[in-house]
Amino acid sequence: MKKTIGIDMDGVLADTEALWLTWYERDYGVKFDKSIFTGVREADAFPDKSAVLKYVFTPGFFRNLPVMEGAVAAVKQLSEDFEIYIVSAAMEFPLSLFEKREWLAEHFPFIDWRNIIFCGDKSIIATDYLIDDHCKNLDYCKGMPIMFSAGHNASFNHHTRVNNWKEVLDLMEDQKTYSEALSVK
Repeated sequence: MKKTIGIDMDGVLADTEALWLTWYERDYGVKFDKSIFTGVREADAFPDKSAVLKYVFTPGFFRNLPVMEGAVAAVKQLSEDFEIYIVSAAMEFPLSLFEKREWLAEHFPFIDWRNIIFCGDKSIIATDYLIDDHCKNLDYCKGMPIMFSAGHNASFNHHTRVNNWKEVLDLMEDQKTYSEALSVK
């Protein structure tokens, strides 16, 4: 039986920071780079503190998110050895349900619909691994929590951190090798 990995969408598979920056420049004429998110909640990053919340309630936001670099190839590769579940706290933003499902169908069509979990509280998820960018989800992980780096979590160090999808692949290869070594004993 394959071990399971739960993978968050926003900030892990989908680059929310990039779209917030693009839309903010479009709407306010001010260009920032991703460093604006370092060490602060996303909603507090921009001079207009209402921008992030406005965007996540705007039709098309979740549908138009760019894919994180390397995510598609990495998830395909991981699915050879692990059972992959996409786990997204989608209930807070009602428009996101349909848009996230369409986004996944476009960018990750190899993920079966039965392996997509839209929820409100990720503490119910019981995968062997959880890759997420928010400590509020990782702190209650029943398996091994893996923190995907984002500006808002830069000052947290109490979970195993990965900075990109290559590092995810390296870590999971180490986990697979360790598990295989244990099963031989």
